[in-house]
Amino acid sequence: MTDKIDVLEKNMEKELQGLKEEYLKVEMSQFQLEQLKHAMEQGKKENRIIQKKHTWRKRGTIAAAVVMAFLVLPNTSQSIAFAMEQMPLLGKLVKIVTIRNYEYEDEKHFADVELVKVEIASNEETEEALTEEMAAEAEQQLKKTSADINEQIETITAQLVEEFETHMREEEGYLELIVKNEVIATTPEFFTLKLMCYEAKASGYEWNYFYTIDLNTGKQIFLKDLFKDNVDYITVVSENIISQMRKQMAEDENVIYWLDEEIEEWNFKTITEETSFYLNEKGNLVISFNEAEVGPACMGAVEFEIEKETIANIVR
Repeated sequence: MTDKIDVLEKNMEKELQGLKEEYLKVEMSQFQLEQLKHAMEQGKKENRIIQKKHTWRKRGTIAAAVVMAFLVLPNTSQSIAFAMEQMPLLGKLVKIVTIRNYEYEDEKHFADVELVKVEIASNEETEEALTEEMAAEAEQQLKKTSADINEQIETITAQLVEEFETHMREEEGYLELIVKNEVIATTPEFFTLKLMCYEAKASGYEWNYFYTIDLNTGKQIFLKDLFKDNVDYITVVSENIISQMRKQMAEDENVIYWLDEEIEEWNFKTITEETSFYLNEKGNLVISFNEAEVGPACMGAVEFEIEKETIANIVR
């Protein structure tokens, strides 16, 4: 199986390289340009699907011999099969609990979905910290923020699983669904959770959600909250991202971002207040784009770390 995957990957890379050389060698019409870019994206998407599937199988997420596996517990709803699993405590105030796992596999379908929720630590080890480090108002705000985030995560997860099961019932062909979570950062000041989603039909698509909580106030942090009032942080951050894009492309011919494309609407110009972001362990701002947002789908989900000195004069 591995040998077949390797051969297929090499053939795809060879075909894509040929397309790229043709692109650089001749002047193409607008129609030809669109066709070429579509072919390049599609080929690399298929390559990435193969790689992702191989990685998940290799990790043993679901045993190869299992055709259909459900772990059914009393809290099952909407035909979703889940297993309880509590994860270690994160920091003094916040912990993540995986409350349900949905797993399914047959010849045409594969699902590996975790449903997590944010909880406030309340055991004996952390109760004193909650009392001393957070005022009553901030503690109540943290409870509300956690509940809001949990509702969003549950809605996203339930919708994806429902769509997966509908697809199976209607027998519309192959479908793969993966939903996982990762704690990006946990410090005394803030906590960031990443919800990672991947779906593959004829081609694959990856997208992410980020949730950052200010542990001093208990509030969820949004991009504009990081900056002083009445400053043009959007332009500053956008220009820095464009500069990073150009540097990466100059250093690696395989890196592609949409900046100077003939199809003008493809070109990245600016972030918005709704652009995804998170704070890493160093406290630096990281801007995140979903697959195909600022470049070909073959680039996957991409991120740009904004160094502190870049925005030192405009942050709060």
